Amino acid sequence: MRNPFVRRGEDQGQDQGRGQVPDSDPDQNQAPDRQQDPDRDPDRDRDREQAPGRGRGGRARRRTLARSLLAVGCGALPALAFPAPGLWWWAYLALVPWLLLIRTAPGARRAALDGWLGGIGFVFAVHHWLLPSLHVFLLPLSALLGLLWLPWALLVRSLLGGAPSALRAGVALVAVPSGWLLIELVRSWEGLGGPWGLLGASQWQVPAALRLASVGGVWLVTALVVAANTAVALLVAAPGLRTVGVAGLAGCALVAGTAAWGVGAPRVSGTVRVALVQPGVFDGADGAERRFDRAEELTRSLAGQRLDLVVWGESGVGADPAGRPDLAARLTALSREVDAPLLVNVDARRADRPGIFKSAVMVGPAGLTGERYDKMRLVPFGEYIPARGVLGWVTSFGKAADEDRRRGTTPVVMRLPATGDGSADGTGDGSGDVVGGSAREPLIGPLICFESAFPDMSRHLVRDGAGLLVVQSSTSTFQESWAPAQHASLAALRAAETGRPVAHATLTGVTAAYGPDGRRIGPVLGTDASAVAVRELPLSDSTTGYVRWGDWPLYAALVVVGAVCAAEGAGAFRRPGAAPRARRARTARGSAGRPGH
Repeated sequence: MRNPFVRRGEDQGQDQGRGQVPDSDPDQNQAPDRQQDPDRDPDRDRDREQAPGRGRGGRARRRTLARSLLAVGCGALPALAFPAPGLWWWAYLALVPWLLLIRTAPGARRAALDGWLGGIGFVFAVHHWLLPSLHVFLLPLSALLGLLWLPWALLVRSLLGGAPSALRAGVALVAVPSGWLLIELVRSWEGLGGPWGLLGASQWQVPAALRLASVGGVWLVTALVVAANTAVALLVAAPGLRTVGVAGLAGCALVAGTAAWGVGAPRVSGTVRVALVQPGVFDGADGAERRFDRAEELTRSLAGQRLDLVVWGESGVGADPAGRPDLAARLTALSREVDAPLLVNVDARRADRPGIFKSAVMVGPAGLTGERYDKMRLVPFGEYIPARGVLGWVTSFGKAADEDRRRGTTPVVMRLPATGDGSADGTGDGSGDVVGGSAREPLIGPLICFESAFPDMSRHLVRDGAGLLVVQSSTSTFQESWAPAQHASLAALRAAETGRPVAHATLTGVTAAYGPDGRRIGPVLGTDASAVAVRELPLSDSTTGYVRWGDWPLYAALVVVGAVCAAEGAGAFRRPGAAPRARRARTARGSAGRPGH
C-alpha cells in the first residue's frame, strides 16, 4: 500500500538506481595512484577501507550519527519557551530548525527517524524534572511518546520537502499545525502522561494568546504558534515561496490581533477574597504533623481580615478528619477563629472506604460540611504505577508511590458554608451541615495538582456552575526544577479558557492567583517561602467560547489532516508534468531491479 505522505515519483529514481551496473575494466575504475604505484599493498588498502570509521562507509555513519543527534537537539529547543526560562517569544521560532531538518531528509524513512528522534528530545526536555521520580525510565518513556511525531514528520516532508509548489506550501500552513495538534491530543491521555508541555501553554503571559485561549482553548494557541513556525521555515528554505511565508505570518498576526482587540475580557460581576496558605517544606518522619502545625499557625494570623475562603495546599492534612475527631475539631476551631471556611487537602485512607485518596475537604465554622472531592486523574509513576505487577521495580530507585492512590468518580462543585452570626456559634446537625445562615456564592470548583493541566476538567466544572476554580498542589519533590513555575503557569490558561478566576495554592510553591482574563493577581509565593497570601479576585459570569464550544480546534485538525491524506492519495498535489508512479515488473525469480537473480 502506498504511503500517502511520500511524493509520487520518488520511488522511481530509487528503482532505476537498482539496475545492474554495466561491465567495465576493473583497472579503469581504480584511482590513478593505485595504477601507477607499484609499491602499494592492495591488502593494506583494503583493510584500511574496511576498518571501522574509515572510508566512505565510516564518513556516512558519522554523518548519520551527527544528523540523529541534531534531530534530538532540534526537538528539545521548544522547552526553552516554558518556565522557568520563560522565553515565550522563542516558541514562534523553536520548531524552525526541526522543520528544516525534516524537509531535507533524503527519503521518507529518514524523515520519520528525524521526527521520532526530535520527539524524544522534546519529551525528555519538557519532562526532565521527572528524573527524581522516574530515573532511567524517563528515557524509554520518551522513546515511546516520541513515536507520535513520526507521522507528523512524514506530513512535513510531503508538504515542504524539495521545491514545494505554492499549493503545497499553502496547505502546509494549515496541515502542519493540525498534525501537531493531533499529537497533543493523543499524549493528553492521562495514561501517557497527560497534557503537560502543550506548546500553547508557553504563551501564558501573552494577553493576545490568553484571549485566543478563551475562544478555542490552549489548542488554538498551539495551532497559531506552529503555523508561525511553518511560515518562517518557508521564508528560510524556499526563496521562491516567500510570498506564501509572508502571507502565513500576516495571517498569524491578523488572528492574534483580532483576538487581542476583538475578543472582550470577561465582565466583572463581583469579587472574592481568598487566602492561600503555603507552609513550606517539612521533611522527616514527623513532616506531616509539622506541616499541619505551620499551616495552622499561618491561618491563625488571618484572624480579623474579611475572607471568603482559606485554601491549603495538596496533602496538607495527613489523616482523614472524618475519622479523626481531634483533627476535625482543630480545623473547625480554626475556621471559626478566622471567620472563613477552609478548603484543606487530605492525603490518607478514607474513614468510610478502603484505600488512600487525595481529597479536597470543606470545613466551616460548624465543622465538616460534607463537601468532598476525591482526585480523579492521578500522576502515572507518581501516585500510581501503571501495571504495577510488571513495573513495580520503578519504586525501588524512584520516588513513586509505594501504594496506588484510589480515584474519585465524579467532579464536584462545592458551596461555601455560611459564616458570621449565622454560623459562628458552631451549631450544626449530626452530618456537619450548617444550621442557621445560608450557603454563599461563588460555587467552588476544586482541582488537585496534576488535574489543572487538563482543559476539559476546568471547563466541566464551570459548566456545572463553578464561579471560582481552586487548585491544590504540591511540587515538593521537584523544588529545584522548572516544574513549580510551569505548574503555576497552567492556572493562567485555565482562567482564560473558562473566564473564571483561579487560585493555585501549594505546600511549597509556586503559589499564585489569576483573574478571569488569565492575568496574574499580585505577586507569587516562591519555593523558598513559608507564608500566606490574600488575594481579592474578580468574579465573572461571562461564558467564553471555549466553555460554549469545547475542543473544536482538535476536531478541525482531524478534518484537515484527513482531507490532506485523501488529497495526497488522489494525486491532487502532484507537481505539473510529473508522471504517475509506474508499477514495478514482477519476474518468476528475483526483483524487478535485478531480473533473473
